[in-house]
Amino acid sequence: MSSNPYAAPKAPVADATSAPQGNFVPGGRGVAAARGWDWIVGGWNLFKKQPGVWIGLTVIALVIFVVLSFIPFVGPLALTLLGPVFGGGVMLGCRALDEGGELEIGHLFAGFREKFGTLAAAAAIYLAAYVAIMVVVMLITGASMFALMSGSGGEAAGAGAVMGMLLAVLIMLALMVPVAMAVWFAPALVVLNERGAVEALKESFSGCLKNIVPFLLYSIVLMIAGFVAAIPIFLGLLVLLPVFAGSIYASYRDIYFTS
Repeated sequence: MSSNPYAAPKAPVADATSAPQGNFVPGGRGVAAARGWDWIVGGWNLFKKQPGVWIGLTVIALVIFVVLSFIPFVGPLALTLLGPVFGGGVMLGCRALDEGGELEIGHLFAGFREKFGTLAAAAAIYLAAYVAIMVVVMLITGASMFALMSGSGGEAAGAGAVMGMLLAVLIMLALMVPVAMAVWFAPALVVLNERGAVEALKESFSGCLKNIVPFLLYSIVLMIAGFVAAIPIFLGLLVLLPVFAGSIYASYRDIYFTS
């Protein structure tokens, strides 16, 4: 380490809320299909910089999520509301690595210090949308189950009930995909670009919508990687989950910034 106090810093220094370097593109831009693979490579490159810290951060996150999941009602609700908050902190850590800094365990909790209210608001909107979708699905499924169990109408009624339940599943998938698109980049847009909750959700949806094909390739590769990671008693997830987190940051940089 140089003792010269006037030497130029070896790594860029940025405050917690500064945006990544480059020209920001509101709403994102469409990129080539092959970029879906590049996002995963970008996540791997971020993981390689500090694998030990990444694995430690992942273990802590998994412990928190498992503990919360065992708390009736409150636990799953907290997971839904706090997921984007943890995600925002991880995005800050990815930005630090990307700009030559260091990832720290504390980055997992950085979302509680930076833009907590906005992140929580985005999570609440997501939760409200999820509940609304589940209500619709339950109404359709409940009506189908009632027709099936009542036995009135014979085989035709039974077949109709089964079709009704299948329709409910399809409706759920059709509605949940746009909701997932809206929340995908929202944490990054909130903590790195100071977007409001609604604005972040809109721009996240727009960015995903413009990149359906790259996301298809990205999803296929991740599914294959997930299968492989699960083989050694799920230990591979200690690598895959950090790479996945890094790939979200890499795709965010690719879609919302031009060099």
